[in-house]
Amino acid sequence: MAASSPPLTSSLLNRKNCILSSFTSLKPFPNSLIDKKSRRFRCQIKSFENQPSNFSVEFLSGSESIHLIQNSPSTFSLSMAAAANSAVKPAKKVCLFYCAETEALAQRIVAESDAIELRSIKWRTFDDGFPNLFIPNAHGIRGQHVAFLASFNSPAVIFEQLSVIYALPKLFISSFTLVLPFFPTGTSERMEDEGDVATAFTLARILSNIPTSKGGPTSLVTFDIHALQERFYFGDNILPCFESGIPLLKNRLQQLPDSDKISIAFPDDGAWKRFHKQLQHFPTIVCNKVRMGDQRIVRIKEGDAAGRHVVIVDDLVQSGGTLIECQKVLAANGAAKISAYVTHGIFPKRSWQRFEHDNGGHPEKGLTYFWITDSCPHTVKEVKTKLPFEILSLSGSIAAALQI
Repeated sequence: MAASSPPLTSSLLNRKNCILSSFTSLKPFPNSLIDKKSRRFRCQIKSFENQPSNFSVEFLSGSESIHLIQNSPSTFSLSMAAAANSAVKPAKKVCLFYCAETEALAQRIVAESDAIELRSIKWRTFDDGFPNLFIPNAHGIRGQHVAFLASFNSPAVIFEQLSVIYALPKLFISSFTLVLPFFPTGTSERMEDEGDVATAFTLARILSNIPTSKGGPTSLVTFDIHALQERFYFGDNILPCFESGIPLLKNRLQQLPDSDKISIAFPDDGAWKRFHKQLQHFPTIVCNKVRMGDQRIVRIKEGDAAGRHVVIVDDLVQSGGTLIECQKVLAANGAAKISAYVTHGIFPKRSWQRFEHDNGGHPEKGLTYFWITDSCPHTVKEVKTKLPFEILSLSGSIAAALQI
């Protein structure tokens, strides 16, 4: 405080202690703001519980009162702007490598952020069919944050991509992130008979042994892994980051003209357990399968589909049989429209051809929309121009995850 300021007695300070306990610092006003006749002392609160303050505090000599005086809005706005600017964190520069299958998605990711730079790898093979791989300008990525966008869509490509994944962290890079949008062996996560091999655990162990980079363990970014317990399959040498495509679905649903009539249907209890908390603001319908002789029939367990635009939600689709059975039972129970969403559209043997468009509101004939993400690039190429399919890109989510 300025030497010419009227002293505050220790008793007065003690009486004010409980009120001032939240003030982190006080800044005295110039001497011209000290009113000597009324023996008032005014000081400005520089910070109030770590937030920019637009108040000053006034002590009245000989009084128990403390007055808080609001400063001008312009002063407050400037202080808020200064605090916001000081809190801005510079974006992390990332070198993003990719395989042939993920090139289109990699380009979309780079378009999301100026902080991400695309880098290529030469994918070649020897005469015997084994991979002949080369990382151009390997010295140039020393000290850089590096990521690799993988796609294990086929066992034939896993070995060559793993070879690159194991090589990159050893190039003296600052950190390494593996982006694997779809964890392909997720459906083989348990043993039902002695002799069954849980290949989900095998792949998790392989990824858990990626060499550490100069900055530490590898980070793994994956979306909507099939079974929640699979996150515990990974070892301590990898940092799994489990993301979800559901925010993309929620944004798309808000854009629909009938967004106020949306209900979410889960094809089984497993899908409900996985996704219901993220979609809790929508009315829900839960289906289940019951055995009738040699057949398994889908029924509505709870919820009402009548008059609603029902969106069936699951993590992945293969043959599509369960989704089609759900569509039929929802249409029979009065749904006005039926759509579907899965994060991973696998569709082996072109099974996507089983899904028809509803032709303008005939839910018994097909779907209004079938939303999938671009986690499975080979599927995107086949269905991107065909109704009822619509692609929700993971590019923005991946770009954001690379900044973690």
